[in-house]
Amino acid sequence: MSDEKEFSALLIRHFSAIKALSPLEISALYRHYEVLVRWNKALNLTSIRRLEEVVVRHYCESLFLAVHLPGGSASVLDFGSGAGFPGIPMAVLRPDCRFVLAESHRRKAVFLREATRGYDQVRVEARRAEDVPGSFEWVVSRAVRWNRVLPVVQSCVALLLGQQDAEAVKQAPGFHWLPDVPLPWGDSKFLVLGARFRA
Repeated sequence: MSDEKEFSALLIRHFSAIKALSPLEISALYRHYEVLVRWNKALNLTSIRRLEEVVVRHYCESLFLAVHLPGGSASVLDFGSGAGFPGIPMAVLRPDCRFVLAESHRRKAVFLREATRGYDQVRVEARRAEDVPGSFEWVVSRAVRWNRVLPVVQSCVALLLGQQDAEAVKQAPGFHWLPDVPLPWGDSKFLVLGARFRA
């Protein structure tokens, strides 16, 4: 089975119970995967190599976050985008939203620009998320410490966290938190959604 067919089959198997993906969406996700594999040889964008694990941990988790974002257009900052997660899969599933991928590592930012070529609603910022100008309705992140993310949140935040961090973030002052949403792939991860209290 070719990588593309296997990638598509795994994505459908692990995500179709949550939301059906169109052939165009699957194709766009696979194009990102192709670029990721090519650049990963030089940049070490991800240490995960096994295809099924890549599909579940990177793509399905990011798509899960996109599904739980409220409907309608929104501006979204991906804090520490790295290899493009969760921002790029989110942009595939939510073309109605505008995304800024913040990545301070210059070569990773170059990768992100290559990976998002043709995405009119995505902008890459080669700087720390804390230094990105403008305001955002949502800040999203995975694999970045939550206590680094919260200070830049102006309105709402969505975080993919392990159980311990999901409990700890609730102690942060100034936020209202929704009940955690467990990810359905059995690895004790949670989607945590919150909103900053208005002064």
